[in-house]
Amino acid sequence: MGLFGSKRDDGAFGLVSGSFPDPETDIDPARDSGEAVLAGGCFWCVEAVYLELDGVHSVVSGYAGGTAETADYRSVCSGRTGHAEVVKVSYDPEKISFGMLLKIFFSVAHDPTQIDRQGNDIGPQYRSSIFYANDDQKKVAEAYIAQIDDAGVFDDRIATKLEKLETFYDGEEYHQNYAARNPTQPYIAHLAAPKVQKLYKLYPEKTRG
Repeated sequence: MGLFGSKRDDGAFGLVSGSFPDPETDIDPARDSGEAVLAGGCFWCVEAVYLELDGVHSVVSGYAGGTAETADYRSVCSGRTGHAEVVKVSYDPEKISFGMLLKIFFSVAHDPTQIDRQGNDIGPQYRSSIFYANDDQKKVAEAYIAQIDDAGVFDDRIATKLEKLETFYDGEEYHQNYAARNPTQPYIAHLAAPKVQKLYKLYPEKTRG
């Protein structure tokens, strides 16, 4: 059941799988670039979720939305660089679609109704954002946000931003695969681990098993 399968499930936002719709609009696998850049708060937690998905080749934690000069952890943590903590997900479009990655982004990886924060992590570097690389990704993201809002899945409207991806900057080596390498670290045990358990609870057929 994955590295964090024994942890308790307190990472949900009161959702059940039946309440969360599949995307009505998606990208044809033949047109899909196979890469998605997503910001959902601390990249440790988001990375931990996507690494468990079948069809995902790799997940790299890093930064997007600012310049190369300040694309480092210390600078980004100031909240003044324009960056967000992001993950770059490389995947096989024949096994998992961009739309499904977004479904997991909205229903498992973070709370998309919070503005410039996730829980106690506060600041624009923790914003909810989809950094779209092309028009197909932008179209699917716009359509899915509208679909979720229209369905009334959350009490509040989606706060996720859509930002054009200019450059993805790799994060420092010690951030990569952080949750798997530090499972007993309190932040990981209390925040990342429940999200991974939630993934297995809601979408076991999408995981590596």
